[in-house]
Amino acid sequence: MSGSVAERERSAETGGTDLLTVGVEEEFLLADPHTGTAVPAVDLVMEQVPAELRGQVEREFQTSQIEIGSPPGLDLSSIRHSLSMLRAELADAAERAGVRLLAIGTGPVDGPVPPVVDKPRFDRMIERFRLLVPGPGNNGMHVHVGIPDPDTGVQVLNHVRPWLPILQAVTANSPFARGEDTGYASWRSVEWERWPSVAPTPYLESHEHYERLIRQLIASGVMLDEGMLYWYARLSAKYPTVEIRIGDVCPSVDDAVLVAALVRALVATALTDIAAGRPAVNTDHHLLVAAHWRAAHDGLEGEGVDLTDGELRPAWELLDRLVDRLRPELERHGDLDRVTDLLGGLRRHGSGAARQRAVFARTGRLVDVVTDVARQTRG
Repeated sequence: MSGSVAERERSAETGGTDLLTVGVEEEFLLADPHTGTAVPAVDLVMEQVPAELRGQVEREFQTSQIEIGSPPGLDLSSIRHSLSMLRAELADAAERAGVRLLAIGTGPVDGPVPPVVDKPRFDRMIERFRLLVPGPGNNGMHVHVGIPDPDTGVQVLNHVRPWLPILQAVTANSPFARGEDTGYASWRSVEWERWPSVAPTPYLESHEHYERLIRQLIASGVMLDEGMLYWYARLSAKYPTVEIRIGDVCPSVDDAVLVAALVRALVATALTDIAAGRPAVNTDHHLLVAAHWRAAHDGLEGEGVDLTDGELRPAWELLDRLVDRLRPELERHGDLDRVTDLLGGLRRHGSGAARQRAVFARTGRLVDVVTDVARQTRG
């Protein structure tokens, strides 16, 4: 890798060439090991989680889901170590509870929809939005990257929004639902868009504009609170970070580390452009919606919308273009060699959606897909 850990940490401390912290949150499905159906087992699994890790493991919206969060770090190796350790420990806890841990966008096997976690805020969401609860569990990946202040963060949101569809394609990992192939690489994305506050991030005039929109959306009734601001990129309400929340949870730690590195470099590139006075491209909202739909439909193995001209291009061509754009920041953060290796693996093995379809094509059994996803989840 380019540069030592010590060198990168020193540069982060001295200002000048500040490096950015990155942290990852991952949501998982809990499934029956014999049938693959989602099961409401989060309380049983939480009881099995080692006490020292419980601060990094949380319940999610449905009782068939569970979430982990890595501590923020400068070095990809530390992120990889955290995610690997948390996934392995959580997979062990799930097995002790009699279920499987799956890094998958949504449940592939048909079955009853597990209930929502008993929590006053979630009760209010169900009371207002009723049947919007999407299937057996909707599992995403959120990447947090440190920013200097909210005003700069809003400018970062403007700069990154045209590049998020291709990252969505990279993470596509939910082709099956209700026992059949949906025709989409990321069915989670389609289910997720039932919620009225899910959307591409709008082009923002200022931080005040951002806050005003939040107040107006809450007043309109489409959100209970700021936590329901489900834009594909937003400012974190808890941390001094930009939060990119477009992707399905990745099947393997390698995939998650790759996405984390690309997201950090994307934010760092935006900060460089902001410092240089280069304006963000105000991509047309409807074209951006089309690009996200195409990413959900085709994933990485099909075509994507080139937002420079609105034409379709192979998704891998768009990803290669993004990596070329991010190369200076990937190198500065010491991530270029690892990203190059991980991209090679992704090119060989395909996206999560492609891997699931390959297993199903060989065996014709969704339970075999579940078994393979469980294997990748644990690593």
